[in-house]
Amino acid sequence: MLPLKEKDKPIVQKLLSAGCCARCVLRFCCVSVQAAYRKPAQDTLKELKAFISNTENPKTQDAASAESTDENNKSHDAAVSEPPEDPPSKRAKLEPGPSEGDAAAAVKLKDEETRVCVVCLGILQELCGPAQAVKIAETVKAEKYEFDTLVLSVSLPAQLCVREHSCWLHVKKELREKSIAVDRDDLIQVKEAFKWIMQGLVAKELGGVAVVTRSLFEVSVEFTHPESDADCHFLATTCSDCFKPTKNKQSVFTRMAVVKALEKIADAKFLKHYPSPPAQPTSSCIPQDVQCLHMSVFVAGRYNKFCRSLPQTPWVIDGERRMESSVEELIAAPILSSFRSDGFNFSSSGREDVDVRTLGNGRPFAMELLNPHRSRLSRAEMKQLQETINKSSEKIRVRDLQIVTREAMSRMKEGEEEKTKSYTALIWTLKPIQREDITFIDDIKDLTLDQKTPLRVLHRRALAVRQRVIHSMNTRFLDSHHFYLGLKTQAGTYIKEFVHGDFGRTKPNLCELLRTDTDILELDVESVDVDWPPSIPE
Repeated sequence: MLPLKEKDKPIVQKLLSAGCCARCVLRFCCVSVQAAYRKPAQDTLKELKAFISNTENPKTQDAASAESTDENNKSHDAAVSEPPEDPPSKRAKLEPGPSEGDAAAAVKLKDEETRVCVVCLGILQELCGPAQAVKIAETVKAEKYEFDTLVLSVSLPAQLCVREHSCWLHVKKELREKSIAVDRDDLIQVKEAFKWIMQGLVAKELGGVAVVTRSLFEVSVEFTHPESDADCHFLATTCSDCFKPTKNKQSVFTRMAVVKALEKIADAKFLKHYPSPPAQPTSSCIPQDVQCLHMSVFVAGRYNKFCRSLPQTPWVIDGERRMESSVEELIAAPILSSFRSDGFNFSSSGREDVDVRTLGNGRPFAMELLNPHRSRLSRAEMKQLQETINKSSEKIRVRDLQIVTREAMSRMKEGEEEKTKSYTALIWTLKPIQREDITFIDDIKDLTLDQKTPLRVLHRRALAVRQRVIHSMNTRFLDSHHFYLGLKTQAGTYIKEFVHGDFGRTKPNLCELLRTDTDILELDVESVDVDWPPSIPE
């Protein structure tokens, strides 16, 4: 039995006459019992027909029954006074022929079953059942994702909102006359009804995998209906401020924009431009390719760079690649292969120049793996992956490789400018020097620099003067033109520019301190003082 009440009968009649399918009738009657939607649509339609046909007045039925009894009594008296005749043929009673009325009703019911719904455009009819569930499951299996649960999402044509609004206005008057208090928001959405029907069917086809409301793995079903695309067009003139062209959208008639316009437009104005109920479509929606998407997985670690001819990221200038590889690519290739990811985003705590080595505990880095088909690796598998990266090249080494959460990623960037970094630089001086000429540098503490954006990065960084602090320095004399300079600085300090002055764009600088031209021959990053990601014992 359908969970409908006597007050629903005129609404059911009106919607069926308008060309609504059985499940859309349930939606408009605010039926929230999921099992009602999972019944075969043909059975639901028959139940609705039986529901609205049972409208006879009980008193009329009693009168008809009494009249029938009188007729039977009269017939009985007549039978007593007349001689008996041959008994009637039993064949006529056992094999009654179908009446013309029954045949017509059967044809009409069949027509209504095959007619495309004026509201859902067939989505809750033949596009919603075991056959569609098999197609969805086959796509998921072919993609070879690893997952425990999935969420089923559905994308509907924007014009369904227009058609639903039209049908709502069609029954709104009836509701008001019957003093039935139903709000538009009480209607069950097509998406909800679709999911109620399909979730169990898809789960069954996938061997009992839980189809839930929130999951890292999403399976998307999209429908289009080119025949009725123009249904929304009148809204562009009646509510023009709701439709703004955007770069990434193929059409201005997005679902959100259409909903916003329908909330704004007056009923009378809507009915002036659009029929109520909606026109009968000749075709159902077209299901597009099923799309699978796994939420990103995040991998973090620290890397060392031992080569002075390796950029951190691919080095492309004027469309031409300058170096054959990069830190990013050497790390990413084995990780992408292990997680079977479609792509990645690489980030790190700062970056070193192509000719700078990164030593010590290394530089923290993180990778966002896009649409990974595999989302979990054991600790042993992560260790093996780390070894694979380290064996692939002598130019880099990775440590502390681990899976982290999206939230933990932010810790790498938190208070980045307050962090400190340590460097060792090989310095050349134009004027010959002695050991005593550089010892005063060891006593300099918390030297504040004004650094105008360096000329070498001006093409990618805004012009500004940035204050940075060199917390401490130490020197080691080599010969009359060379010495090693150790520095502990605020993160973001341009070391090369501090050494050579960058044509006076960094002040003070080492040239001013030593009163001679100086330049940097080699630079190594000794430590990046970020306590993340957590270290993993070897």
